Amino acid sequence: MRLRDKVVLITGSTMGIGEAMARLFVSEGARVLLHGLEADLGARLSGELGPASAFHPGDLADPDTPPRLVHAAMNAFGRLDAVVNNAASTARAHLPDTDAAFFDRTIAVNLRAPLLLVRAALPQLEKAQGSVLNIGSVLAHCGQANLLAYSVSKGGLMTLTRNLADALGPRRVRVNQLNVGWTLTPNEYAVKVADGLPANWPETLPVSAIPSGRLLDPADIARAALYWVGDESRPITGTVADCEQYPMIGRIPNQEGSDKKS
Repeated sequence: MRLRDKVVLITGSTMGIGEAMARLFVSEGARVLLHGLEADLGARLSGELGPASAFHPGDLADPDTPPRLVHAAMNAFGRLDAVVNNAASTARAHLPDTDAAFFDRTIAVNLRAPLLLVRAALPQLEKAQGSVLNIGSVLAHCGQANLLAYSVSKGGLMTLTRNLADALGPRRVRVNQLNVGWTLTPNEYAVKVADGLPANWPETLPVSAIPSGRLLDPADIARAALYWVGDESRPITGTVADCEQYPMIGRIPNQEGSDKKS
């Protein structure tokens, strides 16, 4: 088992990518502190995972939530080996609709909370020579117009990852990040249907969006996260890895064979 006896705190772990990580990590021997806003979902998942899990709710926009999560992990399991900053607000808004309150909440959840969580967990992480994995987004490189605040927050998360990796490396705490690409979570499916796409929209995407023939799945991201959370990736720190099925920088979609011959 690749995470035997490790205790991992995963924010936003009652659904989607976070839930997939929690399930995989427990199957690999970890004990997991689950977190989310929805108490019913947290109780359901913790019930399924059994004594290897515990659940603590909390709004990450509240600066007191990160230390409470660390306290909950210590109360439940007595130690903390890794933190996965997965939770994020994906609320959409173009520039005219991005007022101060909207921007501040996005930054509070997506960027300030990870910083505060690492700060609160640092004594335990240092004791365990543990790791931090930040879950970012390929939108950090530029983003799209209706996800301005989200994209900015994920760009900041990359800098946070690299800064903390440099600062905490001598203390034997590793910090890495996965910039996740387009992933078919239940929430993403529902958002696109609400936008007017047909029920089968994941099967009708162009090859330029899904060269492999399908969107990424939460389980794909969970398997990548497993490597970075565990000791197999030691001593690497400060890595920001794009988890997408095509290059993000300088990409020109492959059109080979599509040119018509005159």
